[in-house]
Amino acid sequence: MIARYTRPELAELWSDRHRYETWLRIELAACAAMEAAGRVPAGTAEAVRAKAAGRLDAARILEHEERTRHDVIAFLTHVEELAGEPARWLHLGMTSSDVLDAALAITLVEAADQIVAGLDLVRAACRRRAEEHRATPAIGRTHGIHAEPITAGLVFAGFHAELGRAKQAFLAARREIAVGKIAGAVGTYANLDPELETAALGKLGLRRETVPTQIVARDRHAAYFTAVARIGAAVERIALTVRHWQRTEVGEATEAFGKGQKGSSAMPHKKNPILSENLCGIARLLRSYAQAAMEDVALWHERDISHSSVERVIGPDATGLCDFMLRRAAGLVDGLVVNADRMRRNLELTGGLFFSEAVLLELVRKGMARQAAYELVQKSALRAAAGEGSFRALLGADAELSARLSAAEIDRAFDLGHHLRHAGAIIDRALNEKDET
Repeated sequence: MIARYTRPELAELWSDRHRYETWLRIELAACAAMEAAGRVPAGTAEAVRAKAAGRLDAARILEHEERTRHDVIAFLTHVEELAGEPARWLHLGMTSSDVLDAALAITLVEAADQIVAGLDLVRAACRRRAEEHRATPAIGRTHGIHAEPITAGLVFAGFHAELGRAKQAFLAARREIAVGKIAGAVGTYANLDPELETAALGKLGLRRETVPTQIVARDRHAAYFTAVARIGAAVERIALTVRHWQRTEVGEATEAFGKGQKGSSAMPHKKNPILSENLCGIARLLRSYAQAAMEDVALWHERDISHSSVERVIGPDATGLCDFMLRRAAGLVDGLVVNADRMRRNLELTGGLFFSEAVLLELVRKGMARQAAYELVQKSALRAAAGEGSFRALLGADAELSARLSAAEIDRAFDLGHHLRHAGAIIDRALNEKDET
């Protein structure tokens, strides 16, 4: 987690201060549940809260950890320093993972809320550009080769829809991760009760693990980080499209270029798609974190700690990077300079070759076998591509074809409006799709 790619809000979520304050919240929630059950003297939780909340010293806790080699024991030792005798009732019957896993769940949920807000920003930007360019014609490409006409608005609407699906998957993962356990050393409640766990976790906004061990099952975390990676992939598709658009030979859109910005240390003329390239790189990292989370699922027996070091890295890194990339992507889409004239020129680059399917279908409707019609149209298309004339003129000059289609019927096949007549409805379908809650 580096400052360059981390907003302050996410840095704070993973700070020592926030972590220890969250641990204290969990211990106090458990203590209050035990008070209600008559297991701990009344007023204990409030007495500890009054002396410790807001006064935790991260540096002091780390000093204790240097000696104890145990983070939760170091934390409890410091709370005892602050709160005195009442603190002896904390952690009664609990194990460290009862605190650590609940805290991780709380922090991942808090990070998720920031990520969802970022998703909404990117989707709003894509919505605006889809509306703005709903009727801007462009060439659609398959395999990187000119295919048939689309509109630029369709591209942005597709981004909007994909981000919506990623959001729904992430919200499901947010629900799945909002789980803790206060069930003791191997999850059997040997010195606790399930009712205490339910009460304590309820105060923290968490549900209980169905079958706890010493930890919460890590398939939940794998689902969360996989959903983060899916968001990254959706953003990468936007960024990769922009990178293609900005190629000199294409020139259909460019990233915003600020006053005083420089593109190259050597070449003053350069404008590079640096934001998009950065986003593609971040997406690679997010996928790697998802793989690491998957490898954390299978642990020895009721628990080992091979997952712990992984989560200390991927928790802050994955959520911080995802949050950052969404804000960057929103700015990228908002500031994108779309060159509608260049889109039109590129559309016309092949002299209407993209109407080949329409001509083919006209021949089929006239009774010609499909494969024979395909070969007949392809003959003129290949000649046009080789520079032997315009596609339309070559079609008209073909005796076999003109015997079946009149000039007016060929012209009708060359109707751009016909190709794009449903574009607006598709865009409306994407933009009006309701988010699930």
